[in-house]
Amino acid sequence: MRPLARAHPKVLYRILMQAAAAAILKLARDPRYLGAATPGLLAVLHTWTRAMLYHPHVHLLVTSGGISDDGAAWLKAKHRRFLLPERPLSTIFRGKFRHRLKKAGLYALVPKTAWEKSWVVDCKPAGRGEKVLDYLGRYLFRIAITNSRLDQLSDDGTVRFHYRDNQTGDLKTTTLSAEQFIGRFLAHVLPERFTKVRYSGLFSSCNRHRLEIARRLLPPSRTPTAEAPQPPSAVDTTASDARLLTVSDTDADRVHCPRCKVGRLVLIEVIPRPSRARGKPP
Repeated sequence: MRPLARAHPKVLYRILMQAAAAAILKLARDPRYLGAATPGLLAVLHTWTRAMLYHPHVHLLVTSGGISDDGAAWLKAKHRRFLLPERPLSTIFRGKFRHRLKKAGLYALVPKTAWEKSWVVDCKPAGRGEKVLDYLGRYLFRIAITNSRLDQLSDDGTVRFHYRDNQTGDLKTTTLSAEQFIGRFLAHVLPERFTKVRYSGLFSSCNRHRLEIARRLLPPSRTPTAEAPQPPSAVDTTASDARLLTVSDTDADRVHCPRCKVGRLVLIEVIPRPSRARGKPP
């Protein structure tokens, strides 16, 4: 389907993300797994492999439970080792994808062999707390290649970069002409105004009120917090800013996170407000 995705990227990427989310939400409703509850989904579109080859796929971060339909309880996954089984999920995903292709009028352009293959989904635990934040930090707004992976730009117009092989874990290098390198990179520029990060289920905008209910049902994780570092002595502050550098006991409630009541504001530095003086630049 890659040629079709290249020809109609905006439609195919949208179908890919919608079908993946819809498949998870449908299987989660099965009483064998989550039942009458709605999980939260965060989806991120990527179009590359580590070698910068064209490979559209979507990463989804899914909560390990969901809020019940009546909003009275948070329902956890019924299986300790997994949230949803991969094989049924892949079958539902393929059906959702095919249905949306037909609605878009692109079904006839897909080779029949695509529907004869077993579609693959990969499910694994992302962890919790800081591990999930680390996952989001690495995947949310990632680009096809970073400067740190560029090894050499030769005088003959070739570019060499390295990547780690998914199968073996070995570090490999690839050398391309400048034109080939630019072509691979530009293949991953998304269509104009395309939303690469999307929220579904409990995280969708229409479920904000239910998300607040879910937060109240789930007690915050009370982890010890580090001592607040002393603010730099060299910081030049105004009189109004200086008051922020010292927090008295009577102000303790104001420096705690208003949502979880556990996190504490740690002041690193005060950035002075820019001057509002108007005038022509020198």
